[in-house]
Amino acid sequence: MTTPTAELAAFLRTRRERLDPRDFGLPPRRRTPGLRREDVAELAGISVDYVVRLEQARGLRPSADVVEALAGALRLAPDERAYLFDLTRRRPRDTGRLVTTAAAPLTRLVDDLALPAMVLNHRYDILAWNTGMARLLVDPATLPPARRNSMWLCLMHPPVRDRYLDRERVVRDGVAHLRAAWAAHPDDRALTGLIAEFTAGNADFARCWAAGDVKVTGRGHKAMRHPEAGELTVQFETLRPLQDPDQLLVLHRAADEQSRTALARL
Repeated sequence: MTTPTAELAAFLRTRRERLDPRDFGLPPRRRTPGLRREDVAELAGISVDYVVRLEQARGLRPSADVVEALAGALRLAPDERAYLFDLTRRRPRDTGRLVTTAAAPLTRLVDDLALPAMVLNHRYDILAWNTGMARLLVDPATLPPARRNSMWLCLMHPPVRDRYLDRERVVRDGVAHLRAAWAAHPDDRALTGLIAEFTAGNADFARCWAAGDVKVTGRGHKAMRHPEAGELTVQFETLRPLQDPDQLLVLHRAADEQSRTALARL
């Protein structure tokens, strides 16, 4: 497991190297990919030496203004920009406790919903679920509390792991979310432990983690082959309650008529 300082250095290098000099009116270079450090320094309005020291993980902690300038110079996507602020500890963060149980009103809401639904925390721990969710994936009540984690189910639990038809994308998106969560919660030892376990025990996770992608996916779709309902596609939507912003309410609905019929069989 790398340190935030080392990850910051690697993140800045990879984002610099992926840029095309021609997009900045600069001639392409054959020997080195992307922009030079000098180019980034000029675009961000900082010294070349400062960029060098950041990319060499030499313990600098840039100001919020410098982080913003680097994000602009590197043309970071919104999730990447937030990740950069988290790595440099410049984004305001919740200093309260780490959530391990669902708020009671959210638990009651999930129970009342007809759609498959669950409540997660930032590390994908399943804090609450309803019958529809248990039938769509697996009943978390049948698992040890430490294994009630949707990423662990996707990676390590064969009944769920083999269910996704596009497992590569599901894993890639999940890893990109966990990377953002790791930067935003540097003191969460349980999350650090999960990432270490996944990296050591699952080649797909290790490969996606090494790619360095950062993305917080709040909605999308998942195609799966259910042992009872057959093939179906669900659309998911992730909501963040105002009263409990550190918890995520995830809803699932059928993506098409065939999937509605399949879900009805459950």
